[in-house]
Amino acid sequence: MAKAPRLKITVINLLCLVVLCRATESPQYEVVHAESDFEIRHYRDATWMSATVNELSFQKATLFGFHRLFQFIQGANLNYSRVAMTAPVVTSLVPGAGPLHSSAYVVRFYLPAKFQDSPPTPLPELNLKPYAWDSHYVAVRKFSGFATDDIVVKQAAKLATSLSLSPWANATSATHYTYSIAQYDPPFRFFGRTNEVWVDVDASRFAGKASF
Repeated sequence: MAKAPRLKITVINLLCLVVLCRATESPQYEVVHAESDFEIRHYRDATWMSATVNELSFQKATLFGFHRLFQFIQGANLNYSRVAMTAPVVTSLVPGAGPLHSSAYVVRFYLPAKFQDSPPTPLPELNLKPYAWDSHYVAVRKFSGFATDDIVVKQAAKLATSLSLSPWANATSATHYTYSIAQYDPPFRFFGRTNEVWVDVDASRFAGKASF
């Protein structure tokens, strides 16, 4: 019965140790449109390492997924390579019938430039896969505090409302994920935390809506 709490404490401790060295690499993007409560970004092609987690809770999925990713970046790969910490860690919701409208999540770690073209191969037992992120547009809403199960649903709903009242009302893309949560800070940072809700938007609707 105490296995899950012990795992939680262990992962938090690992996160604290890793993120003490502030992340210096993040996926590259350009802001192409800005409103008072959201912005549209154009992200470049990028390679991530991903962990699929069958879990109803966003918080638990992020915890368990990052635990596997942490092992990978600490050398649990066929190359025995240590991978520098980056930001953000992104958790994407896979649509389903659960209480948060999800039955699974995908937790992603952005690979540093050194490994973008040739990621280390994860050990098979970690069940991780490289994810090629094609260049695309994303609607982004920032929020502070801790990203809990309740808060991420509310923040995603606020972004959806903002988009519905903007020129981007019908521009959300038909992807496998309804939204993603990007987290930039370690768990021991209690103030000034940065989180974001991401929703893909259709690039074909980009013309005429940008404000450079």
